Amino acid sequence: MADVKVKLVKSLIGSKKDQIATAYSLGLHKIGDTKVQPDNAQTQGKIKKIAHLLEVTEA
Repeated sequence: MADVKVKLVKSLIGSKKDQIATAYSLGLHKIGDTKVQPDNAQTQGKIKKIAHLLEVTEA
């Protein structure tokens, strides 16, 4: 399976609670945090939910 690298590029301040929880579930807490996640349906759903806050690249 391929991996994707997700980076938090915008602040979570002012975001809805469910969006903040989604970012935390991806391991992203502060601006600039980067994590490598497996490219599966669950991860793609999380990325889609907070796509406006993220930068996504292939790992």
